[in-house]
Amino acid sequence: MTKDIKEKDKEKRTKALISFRKAHTHLSNIIKMVEDGHYCISVMQQNLAVIGLLKSAHQTLMENHLHGCFASAVESNNKKKQEEMVEEIIKVSKLSNK
Repeated sequence: MTKDIKEKDKEKRTKALISFRKAHTHLSNIIKMVEDGHYCISVMQQNLAVIGLLKSAHQTLMENHLHGCFASAVESNNKKKQEEMVEEIIKVSKLSNK
């Protein structure tokens, strides 16, 4: 990987980590809201915010994977590695669409 790619990789990972941390904080707040008997719609709105943060982190990680690991596999001309990478992406994509 070149320096620019490594720097972008680090930036993307940092962006995903920020989303995960925000989701973690929101989730803790949601648990407290449920325990305290807050209005259902308020809880659901916060839940949707967490889902949005997790989807954002997932998308960031996928983009990072495609630009980094996947691109390297394609450039390597290693057919077995390329097929494995494609299968992994298909598997993760199916899981994210459930």
